[in-house]
This record gives sequence, C-alpha cells and structure tokens, in this order.
Amino acid sequence: MEETISLKDIFQTVKKRLGLIVAITLVAVAVSGIISYFLLTPMYQTSTQLLVNQSNEEGQAYTSGELRTNLDLINTYNVIITSPRILDPVLDELSLERSFNSLRNQISVGSDGDSQVVSIQVEDENPAMAVQIANTIALVFQEDIVDIMNVDNVSILSAAELSENPSPVSPNPTLNMAIAFVVGLMSAVGLAFLLEFLDNTIKSEDDLEDALGIPVIATIPTIDQSKAASKQLSHTRRTRNGRENIGA
Repeated sequence: MEETISLKDIFQTVKKRLGLIVAITLVAVAVSGIISYFLLTPMYQTSTQLLVNQSNEEGQAYTSGELRTNLDLINTYNVIITSPRILDPVLDELSLERSFNSLRNQISVGSDGDSQVVSIQVEDENPAMAVQIANTIALVFQEDIVDIMNVDNVSILSAAELSENPSPVSPNPTLNMAIAFVVGLMSAVGLAFLLEFLDNTIKSEDDLEDALGIPVIATIPTIDQSKAASKQLSHTRRTRNGRENIGA
C-alpha cells in the first residue's frame, strides 16, 4: 500500500525530534569551528605579474598577427613556469627543503583575460616566504625564457609585496561553519525522518488505526502508577479498619 506523508506529519516529526536536530547541527558547527581555528594551517597568498612579448624592433608597432601569436604562447609560458626548469633553481635559490611537486602545488599561473599579462600566484603558510617564492619565480623565468623561447622582452609589471598585516586566504572559518550548519541541519533532519520511519511502536490511537486499518472504538486511559499505588494503600487501610471495628 502506498504511503503518503503530509505536511502535518513532517511538522510533527521535526517537532518530535527537534532536540536531536538542534544538537547535531550545533555539534557540526562546533567541530567545524574547532578544526578551522585550531587544526588547519592558515595559508597566505601573494602574486606577481609579468608581461611577455616576442622580441621586436624598437619603435615598431606589433601587428595583429604578432599579438595573436603572443596570446597563443601564454599557455606555453604557463607550463614553463611550473616546470622543473624554473622551479628547481627557485628551490636552490631559496634553500627550500621541499619537493618539486610540493612547490608546484603551491603555484597557480594564469592570464588576465586575453591580455599578454601572466599572473603567478603563490600560497604558503609563511606570508614572507610566499612573497620570496613569487618574486624568485618571476626573476628565474625572466632569465631562462631567453634561452628557452628566444624571448627577450619580459617585464615584471608588479612584484609581490609583503603587507603589514597579511590575512590568510584559507581556511575561512565563517564559510566552513556556514557549510557545516547546512550539512549538519540536513543530516539531522534526514536522521530524524529515518528514526521515525524505523520506529514501529504504537503510542497513540492514530498509530493503532494506521497499523490495523480499522477505527478505534475503545480506549484504555493512562494509569499513573504512583496514584494507583496510593489508592490501593488507602483502600487496604479502610478495609483493615473496617474489620477491626466489626471485630471490636
């Protein structure tokens, strides 16, 4: 038999398990906050920009074909910047005790739209080290690209600089806690409906009607055990006193 769930059933289920839902949601938010504030390492980001052109005679304007070629080479430059040819000298220059792959994972390279400007972004747990890595990559690329691509017109538009009060780009505790709130709330509501679905006990006349499919024509009132025991004790005393009076 197909079962349907009304809005009233949903509301009653949520109301019945409200304590469980609130508890799970608060725990999820608290765990996310503890991990974000105390366990995850803050990461700082900095960037530098390069302008790369093919060599050209001084004073001669670039043709549209040459500009198109320079744009097509941007992707090639992106690959070269994250290659061992560039990053290995950076590791040696800064005496970094980390692998090439570890350093490459800290770097992202991209271009600003259809421009010939290449942006190098570096993330590191030390903001000063992030600045050094970004600027060293730019300098090594500026020197080596001459031999690699026969390009001698690389300009550093903006070097990475260390601000007075750098702010980490990750983790974002507020965002993490907001996500944990949504995920925790959805999980708690799902668990509440699962528990309600698995609960086959009969607690009311409505549950009995739903289980048997027939109307209830009689009910048994709820008996308070303490009051029942008190009435039984009082009845026993009256009976005993009555017998004593008759015997006297």
